[in-house]
Amino acid sequence: MKDFNADGPSENEWEEQGEMAWNEFDWEHYLREQDATIQRYLGFYEKLKAQPDRIDEAAHLMGWDEASWSSDEGESAAAETIADEELPEDAAADYEDLEPYTLHKNPVFIASKAIYLSLKRAWERLAGSPDRVPQSLALAFQASLYRGEEQASLAIQALDLGDYAMTISLLKRALRELNSSLALIDDAAAARHELLARYREDARPRLFDLREIWLRVINECRDELARHIDEES
Repeated sequence: MKDFNADGPSENEWEEQGEMAWNEFDWEHYLREQDATIQRYLGFYEKLKAQPDRIDEAAHLMGWDEASWSSDEGESAAAETIADEELPEDAAADYEDLEPYTLHKNPVFIASKAIYLSLKRAWERLAGSPDRVPQSLALAFQASLYRGEEQASLAIQALDLGDYAMTISLLKRALRELNSSLALIDDAAAARHELLARYREDARPRLFDLREIWLRVINECRDELARHIDEES
């Protein structure tokens, strides 16, 4: 999970597409492809969850380590999950040629979104009933997950724009929310609720994986900032 190529997609790639004008159908197809990519990553991640190097192995299976973290290598496999009738056959080639880069294609975004999705799905199943988890805890933890995901998404957007300092600041906010999530399901809370203890056992490694991904990005951003300073001096 290195070389995420923060400079990559920000170089006016939209201009290279010419006079591309997509309608709602085009964007819906595009977004479904990106949703499928998140599910594909999550599928790899779940199969590898017992492996200590799962985030790197999942990245390898996605093809990200073959070029860069911002590469859209391997995206064609995700598109296979879209039904054939979603796009007219004679338009498929043109669609792929015109397909733009957006935040949805950033590997850091995909990995963060997928891991958060797994956390939220499992929590919604557990906390949907007040006899399983106190409702105050259910709401607090759910809100913490959403706040952390929001800050991470904003950070990745800043990364795509090449604003490394803002990326670091936003990821630090995301890390604070992640720490809040961990604190809400601490040992004391798990000891009082058996089902929460089971959730915590599965959720903690996922939260720490998010932390690891973001810390790598922060370190890369700091390296980029230091390199720019050296070049200017």
